[in-house]
Amino acid sequence: MSFDVIVVGGGPVGLAFARSLAGKGLRLALVERQPLTALAEPASDGREIALTRRSKRILDELGAWRHLEPADIAPLRAARVLNGDSSFALAFDPAATGDDRLGHLVSNHRIRAALFRTVEDQPGLDLMTGVGVASIRHDSSSVAVRLTDGREIEARLLVAADSRFSRIRDQLGIPAAMNPLGRSMMVARMAHDKDHRGIATEWFGHGQTIAMLPLNGRLSSAVLTLSAAEMSRIATLDTPVLGEEITRRFGRLLGSMRLVGGLHIYPLTTSYARHFVARRAALIGDAAVGMHPVTAHGFNLGLVGQETLARLIASAQAKRSDIASPNLLRDYERAHRLATRPLYTATNLLVRLYTEEGRAARLLRHATLRVGARLPLVRRTVTSLLMQN
Repeated sequence: MSFDVIVVGGGPVGLAFARSLAGKGLRLALVERQPLTALAEPASDGREIALTRRSKRILDELGAWRHLEPADIAPLRAARVLNGDSSFALAFDPAATGDDRLGHLVSNHRIRAALFRTVEDQPGLDLMTGVGVASIRHDSSSVAVRLTDGREIEARLLVAADSRFSRIRDQLGIPAAMNPLGRSMMVARMAHDKDHRGIATEWFGHGQTIAMLPLNGRLSSAVLTLSAAEMSRIATLDTPVLGEEITRRFGRLLGSMRLVGGLHIYPLTTSYARHFVARRAALIGDAAVGMHPVTAHGFNLGLVGQETLARLIASAQAKRSDIASPNLLRDYERAHRLATRPLYTATNLLVRLYTEEGRAARLLRHATLRVGARLPLVRRTVTSLLMQN
C-alpha cells in the first residue's frame, strides 16, 4: 500500500500532525500499537497538561477544542515558585497584560480523545491500530515499512511520534542523549479544604519537588518528584495515609488533602535527539525532545513542532514539490531546534540547581528566586512565553 506520509504513534502529537495535514491532498497512514478503542476512549494517565495560549489556538484550529467539555478545562490564572522553608514566592501573574489567565489545564487523556475525534473519519487517512513497526527500509525516493502483522506499506515521508524511547528513531539510526534522572514522578488528583484560586504552585523542598496544578473546584493535581527509592515507599501507602503524606509534604498550604483519583508513577528520563531528521524521515513530539515536566512545556513544544513540519509539507505539496526533500527537512530541524534547545537546556540547569541538596545549592536557588523577583523583565519574559499566541 502506498501513502504520502506514514505517521508512527497515535499519541496527541501524532494525532495533531495527522489532523494538520487534513485537506492537503495527501494520503496518510497512522500506525499505532494500541487498539482502536484505546485511541477512541483513552484511559486516564493522571497527567494534567498546562496549555499555553498558542497550544490552545492550535487545538482550536485543528477542531479539537470544541470536543472538550467546559468541565474538562480549568483556568490557570497565575503561578508561583517556592523554595525550601522560605516564605518568599516568585510569582507570575498575567494581570499586567490585561488577561485573567496564563493558560489552561486539561487532562492528557481528554486532549487525546478530542484529537482522535477530529481524525476518526478524516478523508485520506488510514488508521492502522493494534500493530507495530517491524522494520524500515528507505532510499532516495521512498520509505518502506514492514508492520508486525506482515503487511508492508510505503510512503514519501515517515514521521516518528512514538515517545522519548522511540523505536523508530533507533531504527533510523538517530542517536539521542538519554538522561535517566534516578527520580520518579507521582501524579494524583487531590481534593482539599482551601481554595487554590487558580494558582499553580511549584515548591522545591529539601529532597523533593512538589507542584499543585489547580483544577476546577477544590481539586488539584499533585505532582510529586522524589528519588526512585522513596517513591517506592509512597506507592505502598493506603489511600488515607497517602492523603496525609501529601498534606504534610505541601505544608498544609491547601489544608487537608484527600486522594480522589488514581495514583500514577513515572520514572523520569529526559531526551534530546542528535538529529530531528533522516533521509525521508522526521521526528516530532517526544521522539525529538523529551522534556522534564518541571516547566510543563513538553506537550506545548510537541504541538509547535508538528505545526512547523505540517506547514512546510503543505507548502511543498501546494507547489507540487517534494514533501520530504533534504532542504525541507533541514528547515524543519533548524526551526524546531531553535524552538526547543534553549528551553531544554535551561530546564535541565534548573532541575540540577533545584535538586542538589548542599547548603550552597540551597542558598543559590533562594538567591536566584530573589533576583528574579527584583527583575520585572524576567517575570514578564516568562509570563509572555506562557501566553504566546
